[in-house]
Amino acid sequence: MDIIGILTSGVNDIISMFQSGGIIVYLLTVIGLYGLFLALEKIWYLRKASEVDLSELMIVVNESMAHGGSLEALRAIGNYKTPLSRIISEALKIGYRSKSEVEDNMEQVFIVEMSKMMKGLSTIQTIIEMAPLLGLIGTVLGMWYTFKELGVSNDITLLANGIYIAIITTIFGLAVAIILLPFYTYIKNKIEVQLDNIEIAKKMSNWRHAEMKIWIETDKEEVIEALQESPGIIKVKEIDDEQANLKVAIKPNMLEKGIKTIIRECSDTSNRIVESKLKQ
Repeated sequence: MDIIGILTSGVNDIISMFQSGGIIVYLLTVIGLYGLFLALEKIWYLRKASEVDLSELMIVVNESMAHGGSLEALRAIGNYKTPLSRIISEALKIGYRSKSEVEDNMEQVFIVEMSKMMKGLSTIQTIIEMAPLLGLIGTVLGMWYTFKELGVSNDITLLANGIYIAIITTIFGLAVAIILLPFYTYIKNKIEVQLDNIEIAKKMSNWRHAEMKIWIETDKEEVIEALQESPGIIKVKEIDDEQANLKVAIKPNMLEKGIKTIIRECSDTSNRIVESKLKQ
C-alpha cells in the first residue's frame, strides 16, 4: 500500500505542477510528445532497416551467384527491402551497365537512403536544445511576475508560491531534454552503423572479374569486333550453347559501357544476356 500511496502522490504532484506551470508547460508538453513520437518512429524505421546485416546479404549474394549468376542474385536480394540490399542490387548490375553508371546509381540510392535515415533527427536535436531554454524563459517570466505582485502585496507566501510555479517550467524543460537525449544518442549511433555498412556495400562495384553469356541473333562478327575493341572487355569467344552463342570475359572496373549498349551501337540485331557471373 505504501508503494501505491507514493505513486499516487507522485502522480498528483505532477498533475498539480502541470496545471500550475501555465502556457510554457503546455508548450513543452506538446513539443516533448512530438519529439518522442519522432524518436520512436525513427527507431522503428532503423530496426526494420537493419533486420538483415551485410554479412547475411553477402551470403545470399554469393550462394545465388554460384547457382544462377547475377540475375539470380538480383532476384534473391530483391526480397529484402533495406538500404543495404538496394545498394548491393545496383552493384550487381555491372556489365549490364558501365562501372560509372553503376557507381552513379549507387550514389543516388545512397543519397536517398541517407536522407530517409537523417529525416527528423535535426528536429529531435532542436527540441533537446530548445526545451531547457523554454523552461528558463518560463522561470524568468514567472519570477518577474512574482516580484511585480510583491510590489503590491508584501505577503512572503506569495513570493514562495511564485518561485515554486516559476521553477516548474525549468523542471519540465529539463525533463523533456533528459528523456529525449538517450533516444537521440541511440538513433545517431544506429545511423552511423548503417552508413558504415552502406560505405562497405558501395565497394562491391569493385569486381575483379566477370563472365557473361550472350545470345546474338545476327551480325555476330560485327558484334565480336565491337566488343573486342571496347575497354574492359578481356576476351570474346563463340560458344555452342542452347541459350547463348557468345561468352565475354570482362574486367568490370575498366568497363566504360554496358554490354547491351556496345552491341546496340554496332548492330540492330536482337540480343539478350543469358548469364552474368561476378567475382571479387
